[in-house]
Amino acid sequence: MQMTMLGIMAGAFISLGAMNYLFTLAQGLPKLAAAVTFCLGLVLVIIGGAELFTSNNLLAMAWAQRKVSTKLMLRNWMWIWLANMIGAFGTVALGYFAGILHAVDMNVGIQAIKIASSKAGLGFSEAFFRGILCNALVCMAVWLVFAARTVADKILALLFPITAFVSMGFEHCIANMFIIPLGMLAAADPAIAAAAHVTPEVLATLSWGNFVQNIVAATLGNIIGGSVLVALMYYLVYLRGQAGQNSH
Repeated sequence: MQMTMLGIMAGAFISLGAMNYLFTLAQGLPKLAAAVTFCLGLVLVIIGGAELFTSNNLLAMAWAQRKVSTKLMLRNWMWIWLANMIGAFGTVALGYFAGILHAVDMNVGIQAIKIASSKAGLGFSEAFFRGILCNALVCMAVWLVFAARTVADKILALLFPITAFVSMGFEHCIANMFIIPLGMLAAADPAIAAAAHVTPEVLATLSWGNFVQNIVAATLGNIIGGSVLVALMYYLVYLRGQAGQNSH
């Protein structure tokens, strides 16, 4: 129950960061400024405390040290991924009924359509490799936070990696669980869809089939980016052979 609740909270926190990003773009600020506001999500996860699937990919380091079994690691990932999705979908519903899509003269809804359609329109391999790059940066942000001693240190440590992955347009599976469904709801609103001036072909990309493809590709990429490029690399650099040395 504790793990599930913390997972739901993390899904909601990342979604709030994505919502903040949409509002910033809707007000005409540059994408780089909006990317900084997205950092709210991981700040809430790290400082407030929550269980996020993408950062939990660092469990691969404990798995490599044989401190965690394969079964337990995969169980954690699956359970937290599902809980994150519940939190993301719940935040979509809250935002929709709060009327955020019509906020800032419907610009929030317009931005949701544009961003969601660009993500849903990606091919599987492109979303997969963008997922790798994304979670390499996310897990590096979490890794840097371990060196921090104060709240301000922690926020500063994660600021640059998270801003980078958002501004470069990489794929974060949990954030996409919020952005793509929200964009689908925005596209279903005739007034917002007309104001967005997007073609029928673009609107057609906002389908549940494309949503599932994006989430699967981004999830697999996120696992490799976080587990292999960060956790296992640092394990090989600092921890490999340590268990054997400690046993003597």
